[in-house]
Amino acid sequence: MLLGVDVGGTFSDAVLALDDGRLITAKAPTTPGDQSAGVQAAVQAALDRAGATADQVREFSHGMTVATNALLEGSGARTAFVATDGFTDLIELGRQARPELYRLCAAGPAPLTPPARRFAVAERMTPDGPLLELTDEALDELIRPLSEAEPEAVAVTLLHAYRHPEHERRVGDAIAAALPGVHVSLSHEVVGTFREYERAATTEVDAALSPLLAGYLRRLLERCDELGLPEPAIMQSNGGLIDLPAAAGHASWTVLSGPAGGAAGAAYVARAAGTPDALCFDMGGTSCDVCVVDGGAVQEQSASTIAGRPLALPMVAVHTVGAGGGSIAWRDPGGALRVGPRSAGADPGPACYGRGGTEPTVTDANLVLGYLAADAPLAGGVQLDLDAAHHAIGALADALGLSVTECAEGIVRVANAEMLRALRVVTVQRGIDPRHYALLCFGGAGGLHAAAIAAELGISEIVCPRASGVLAALGLVVSPRRRDVQRSVLLTGDALTADAIAQAADDLAAQAREQLGDDEGAELSATFELRYRGQAFELPIADDLHPDLPDLRERFEQLHQERYGYRDPEQELELVTLRVSATIAGTDVELGTARNGDGDGDGNGNDHSRGRGRGRGRGRGRGHGHGNGNGNGNAERAERPTRAATLNGERIQLHVIGGAPSPATTISGPAVVELAESTLLVPPRWAGKVDQTGTIHLHSDAKANDGSG
Repeated sequence: MLLGVDVGGTFSDAVLALDDGRLITAKAPTTPGDQSAGVQAAVQAALDRAGATADQVREFSHGMTVATNALLEGSGARTAFVATDGFTDLIELGRQARPELYRLCAAGPAPLTPPARRFAVAERMTPDGPLLELTDEALDELIRPLSEAEPEAVAVTLLHAYRHPEHERRVGDAIAAALPGVHVSLSHEVVGTFREYERAATTEVDAALSPLLAGYLRRLLERCDELGLPEPAIMQSNGGLIDLPAAAGHASWTVLSGPAGGAAGAAYVARAAGTPDALCFDMGGTSCDVCVVDGGAVQEQSASTIAGRPLALPMVAVHTVGAGGGSIAWRDPGGALRVGPRSAGADPGPACYGRGGTEPTVTDANLVLGYLAADAPLAGGVQLDLDAAHHAIGALADALGLSVTECAEGIVRVANAEMLRALRVVTVQRGIDPRHYALLCFGGAGGLHAAAIAAELGISEIVCPRASGVLAALGLVVSPRRRDVQRSVLLTGDALTADAIAQAADDLAAQAREQLGDDEGAELSATFELRYRGQAFELPIADDLHPDLPDLRERFEQLHQERYGYRDPEQELELVTLRVSATIAGTDVELGTARNGDGDGDGNGNDHSRGRGRGRGRGRGRGHGHGNGNGNGNAERAERPTRAATLNGERIQLHVIGGAPSPATTISGPAVVELAESTLLVPPRWAGKVDQTGTIHLHSDAKANDGSG
């Protein structure tokens, strides 16, 4: 079996892929104090539902939010920063770019290392070699005050270490010898590219987060040993898996670990569903992550800014906003209704979870409006409390002068507006027309908001996977193992030759293969970051290790034309950075059958049973079992064909489809599909059909697939 576990803000999701093609899924509440406890609970639930033991798991892949949360909260380890003499304030000076155009005094986030823990070392490297050699005396003068600062981690960023790392290695060795047990991050190992501020900031983040991540991974490994699970591979921000020791040593590589798993799962489903061009929309409990899948592959970027801090690392191009099911609605000082970014999280969770939460959330609004059912438990065994949701929203409604229903609809509209802004960031603001894409919704709450968002963007097709509530965990199961090695080469003019590119690419390929632990089986690819000579920034072009130079230039100029509206065939080209990726492909899994939740299905079609009966069927539904087998479980049948709901100010009746519909089932709105870990709202004028993988395709024209489901 293959196991993937993704930790979210509210739930930890587990997916088991069995060798007979079935998928077993489970959820458990996330445990913020120690995420490994929630992981263990989710794994155990999945194993119990599969009737399996941990020693049958062949591979375990894991995505988590430890590094992300620590970065957002600024709660890293006690970190020191070491730089070339005269450059210790580099991380404070930054790029002098104002975070807000019209607020001259608005500042970005403070550096993770205060001035008292920044240390200079007497050395100076140039792009061509040493200008001032690093001496033993200079190292001694560095180590003494550094030791007195008692750091838990040290970030070392010396000038031009991306090209000449010798001094940086010597500093790292000296610190490791003098301060055993202190984590050391070296910029040429973490980043490997030029632009000293971005390299320094990324290395500082890596040093501050690595001790925390290493501690979490140690606890996780202990729980794996208790269960008998293999050592987990860890999802990186680039969408590929890495071995646990490497992840523990470089936490900055995993800052987008959770969203990357969702993006990988979305790309996998998009290819399988025949919609390789999709806008992916992952609405979980605390946030919404959006990305673009083109040709079945997730778009990537060579750098990003998270919580105001630059990370000069390859990562999936995911944009996140604080609009999830647990996002809290509130009234701002001007009297306007706002939603998020503060979230009720896993503890106490939304008011309707009945765990002590009192503030209104998006999930409470969906329950009050009738999109969720109070008598059907959510995944993870959460029983919804309609009265608590009414009470929480009622208090806000009174403050706003609205009825409870009006306030609930307002909460949903405001949350939709936040997510629309996020989708426009990754599409319209990057020159992409969203109307040419399908909207692939996932996450526990994604399906409830997909139709409204698609209508605003002019999108006519919605794709909802059967496993949409645990798609990030599925993405972990199918993701490849990957290592990226990048270097700024700065080749231009006569130096930019096929031989020079080939030599640099082969050197990086050897490093990537060695780090991946594979000499021959890895697939190699390269990304060339190019610009016209004199420009400040580059455009990435993916190609083979040894590209044809005229073809590479033509592809760059085409992209330049698309992005900036012109090309200049007479201008010299400059290759700034070369990145080589070594990849070992992940395992394909069968998407057509799934077992989810608490009760086994007992019929040949859709079973609307609400009990926990167990038959021999292959389906397994969350309070609405679904199966393709011939079992005859003892679940009490309680069909609910319709449910009253409020949509766009009107009271309507939703047709309720319990459990995952069988392939070829047709669906037309108004309806609600209660999948195992998520719910899909189908408004009027939307209709669709279920494909052979269990994925639901909805179209707004409602012409081709009309039926009640």
